[in-house]
Amino acid sequence: MTKKNSNLVAIITMCFIFAMISFVTNMAAPFGNIWKGQYSWAGMMGNLMNFAAYLFMGIPAGKMLVKIGYKKTTLIALATGFVGICIQWLSSFSFVGSAAIYVYLLGAFVCGFCVCMLNTVVNPMLNILGGGGNRGNQLIQTGGTLNSLTGTLTPLLVGALIGTVTDKTSMADVTPLLFIAMGVFLVAFFIIYFVTIPEPAKERNTTVYEHSAWNFRHFVMGAIAIFFYVGIEIGIPAQVNFFLSDATEKGAGIAVNGAAIGGAIAAIYWLLMMVGRFLSTLISGKVSTKLQMTVVSTVAILLVVIAIFVPKTVTVNMPGYSAADGFAMFRVPLSCLFLVLCGLCTSVMWGAIFNLAVEGLGKYTESASGIFMTLVVGGGIMPLIQEFIAKGAGYMNSYWLVVAMLAYLLYYALIGSKNVNKDIPVD
Repeated sequence: MTKKNSNLVAIITMCFIFAMISFVTNMAAPFGNIWKGQYSWAGMMGNLMNFAAYLFMGIPAGKMLVKIGYKKTTLIALATGFVGICIQWLSSFSFVGSAAIYVYLLGAFVCGFCVCMLNTVVNPMLNILGGGGNRGNQLIQTGGTLNSLTGTLTPLLVGALIGTVTDKTSMADVTPLLFIAMGVFLVAFFIIYFVTIPEPAKERNTTVYEHSAWNFRHFVMGAIAIFFYVGIEIGIPAQVNFFLSDATEKGAGIAVNGAAIGGAIAAIYWLLMMVGRFLSTLISGKVSTKLQMTVVSTVAILLVVIAIFVPKTVTVNMPGYSAADGFAMFRVPLSCLFLVLCGLCTSVMWGAIFNLAVEGLGKYTESASGIFMTLVVGGGIMPLIQEFIAKGAGYMNSYWLVVAMLAYLLYYALIGSKNVNKDIPVD
């Protein structure tokens, strides 16, 4: 009974951390609307810096799990996140002057270290507490549901605080959200400090292993899949947001409160991710991870292709928010509806890919988690490439890149996820 209670506390704690990850990560894209108004190149740079940190911190974070354990790694991550938010806040002060953008980007980079460490902790821990397999995926999807809840609220709050982007819009407009983030990090730090977290890595033999996670083909292909997946997850709502915020002929042409409406529509994407993860939580104990991944990849491809071909002049009413009207229905291009519906599909992918990639890795799980997180840098690189395509070929044409990445995920679900290295000892 004691062990069950301990596991329950650990599961709740990990789910809370999962929620924090999205809260911090999802600030970057809507904050980009602020900086994009001042620097045309800065729209996705905060997002890039956030995810670039994974490239540097992923493998070290995995080693931290083995050396100092899950709890201490989490505490270091939370302290780092608090510092990162403080640096972003500094960019709102006038004394920083023209260096404000670089101060902000530094803060985004430091926050990236935080979320990388948190991700390295929470995913293997939930998978281990669930015993791997379908049950492990079920717990990851449960944490992912809360992750999507905060992901929904963040762009909505940022959009409401910004309203309409002008040349006078600055980080000072979103200071309340930064204060909330600081408070959350402080509270989380003290909660984790007093909570008991299992330390599976410390219970294992710490001798040097003959093999590594790189020897497992399905893991390597899964790491590539996560590189593309995070690019998809971030790129879809980010470009929807930019498209609706762009009042020119190239964009949706919404002249008033476009940023607020764009933030609210992007929030629907994250809301649908929450719904999808909740539904996956209910079925993952019975429906295989591979089948879920196959279905959602196929449906997502169809939705994005339809969105690309639907003319911008075809519109639909969708819920949004503006300072003048509050929550109301706004007329937006129909393609935005198909794109936000992809949230139902991408909701399942993170947990499914991680679950399939680490299946059968045993003692290599912690190091694999670090490598896995390194490849999350795709969330910074691929949306940036998509933005470059959008500038040259248009917002909707940039989604062909998303289609190509989804095609790889479908391949991974059908073929690449099979463990062909079962002869390697993992106990």
